[in-house]
Amino acid sequence: MSATATDAAPGAAAGTATPPLDDVMLAMDVVDTLRRKERLVQRELDSGEREQALKERLRKIYAAQGIEVSDAVLAEGVRALEEDRFVYKPPPKSFARTLARLYVNRGRWGKWAAGLLAAVAVLAVAWQLLVVAPRAALPERLQALHAEVTALAVEPAADAKADTLLAAGKRALRDGDTAAADAALADLKTLRAQLELEYSLRIVSRPGERSGVWRIPDVNTGARNYYLIVEAIGPRGEVLTLPITSEETGKTKRVSTWGVRVDEATFERVAADKRDDGIIQADLVGRKAAGRLTPDYTMRTTGAAITEW
Repeated sequence: MSATATDAAPGAAAGTATPPLDDVMLAMDVVDTLRRKERLVQRELDSGEREQALKERLRKIYAAQGIEVSDAVLAEGVRALEEDRFVYKPPPKSFARTLARLYVNRGRWGKWAAGLLAAVAVLAVAWQLLVVAPRAALPERLQALHAEVTALAVEPAADAKADTLLAAGKRALRDGDTAAADAALADLKTLRAQLELEYSLRIVSRPGERSGVWRIPDVNTGARNYYLIVEAIGPRGEVLTLPITSEETGKTKRVSTWGVRVDEATFERVAADKRDDGIIQADLVGRKAAGRLTPDYTMRTTGAAITEW
C-alpha cells in the first residue's frame, strides 16, 4: 500500500513530501465511494461537467457523514478512479500461478491425492509380491519340487512322470508361457501328494450299500463288465477322497467310493463271500504304499474304474 501511496500524486515535483497516510486512506475511501456511486460518476463524466462539480457532490456526501475532505484529496480520488488505482488486478495465467493455486487448494485435493498414491503403492507392492516374485521363483520352485518328487518315488514310472512335468515347465518358461509353467508346477504338486498317500483298498461291506455291480457295455451288448465297489482307508482308519477317472466317461472326479473292474470269477467269489453271512471277510483289494503311483492289487483287476452306478 505504501507503493500505491507514493504513486498517488503523479507529476509532483521531485522531492515533494509523501502525502500523509490519513490522506492516502481518505483518497482510497473516495475511490471506493465513487465506485459505489458508479451511475453518478458515469453521468457526471459523460455529461462533461467540470471536475469541480463532481468534487462538490462528493464533498456533500462526506459532509453528510460528518467527514471534512480537502480538494486535494477529492482530486486525488478522482484521478485514482480514472487510473484504476486501488483496484486488484489478478496476475496473468502462468505455470507459477497454477502451482500457487494448487498449493492454496491443497486441503481439498491433498487427501484424494494421498489416497490415490497410497492405493498405487499398495497395488505396486501386491503386484510385486503376488505376481513378479512368484514368476521369478518359478524355475527354482520347479526344480525343487521335482527333487522332492523323485526323492519320494520308488518306481520308474513316477520318476519318468516327474521328468516329463519338469521338462514341460522349463519349456514353458523358455517360451514365456507363465500359465503353462504354473500348470506344470501344479501337476508336480499333485504328483507329490499322490506319492505321499498310503492306504488300503477295501471292498465296501455295509448294510444298504452295494459291494459290486455289473454293466453291459454299449459296444458289446452280449458281454458284461464286473466291478467291485471299493474305498481307500488311510493309516488312521479314515476314508480318503481321491481323484478317479471313469473308463466309461473319461472324466476325473474326486470320490470316496468307486468301482474297480475285475473278472467274472473274482466278482462271483466276492458275491459268494457276502451271501454266506452278509460280511465280506476277504475284502482287501490292494495296498497303496508311499512312493508308488498305484496300489499293489491282491485281486485280479485291470485297474479300470467307474465313478457312477
